[in-house]
Amino acid sequence: MAIIALVSAKGSPGVTTSALAAALTWHRRLVLAECDPAGGSILAGYLGGALDGPRGIGELAVGELRDGNLDSAFWSQLVDLDAPHRERLLLPGVVDPTQSGSVTPLWQRFADFFTGLDRGAPPYDVLVDCGRLHVANPPWPLLRAASVVLVVTRSELPDLSAARATVTAIERDFGEHRVPPGTLRLLLVGGGHGRSEISRALRLPVIARLPDDPRTAKVLALGGTVRAGRPLMRAAAGLEVPVGALLDRRRARLAWPVQQGVPDAI
Repeated sequence: MAIIALVSAKGSPGVTTSALAAALTWHRRLVLAECDPAGGSILAGYLGGALDGPRGIGELAVGELRDGNLDSAFWSQLVDLDAPHRERLLLPGVVDPTQSGSVTPLWQRFADFFTGLDRGAPPYDVLVDCGRLHVANPPWPLLRAASVVLVVTRSELPDLSAARATVTAIERDFGEHRVPPGTLRLLLVGGGHGRSEISRALRLPVIARLPDDPRTAKVLALGGTVRAGRPLMRAAAGLEVPVGALLDRRRARLAWPVQQGVPDAI
């Protein structure tokens, strides 16, 4: 599936919680990459800071700028979320937002590298937590390289207004950079207005809805035992299906003119 990016429309509607819940229930091999310029939170929260030293995208950025060693250093910077299987891996984000300056020049390098993981042996999907879009130095190259971009939003009117602004900004950027259409979708968190109503209002399909589940959200934020039967985890486990179906349709649409021998028709 290559890159699936999650971006927040406003504030903190649960992007990291949603991404972590999806990562823990993903059926294919997956790397969850924390690429929020404001900093990552999974190490200090869900994992309780229990590591034997600095690790993550900040360390990779420093090494890449100094030695150009991303290809060789990448796997040593990951944390196994389901040890020892190496099937659900975490690339922690920057610990201090001031470190994002070292990562910013490398967003395109990371985008290219993540894209290649889908063709590795074994292949890995990459779920990217991009955080909020309206911050300094957002990871635009990752969004442009993504096969699917999910705008995570709650469904009350103030949230939907912010989501509309975020969707408009992404659509404008994608148009300027000639990103193929069909990558953008909404991921709703919690109750509120109905899916079809929101889709019509924002002129964008809703791919799924994750329920409010404060008990599980607290575990994902602060650590503890994740229970697969909880509402949030059950819904997150189903997210892979519509994402995969969207990718299959998009790939078929993009490949059809080539198969017909008329590539100029794209």
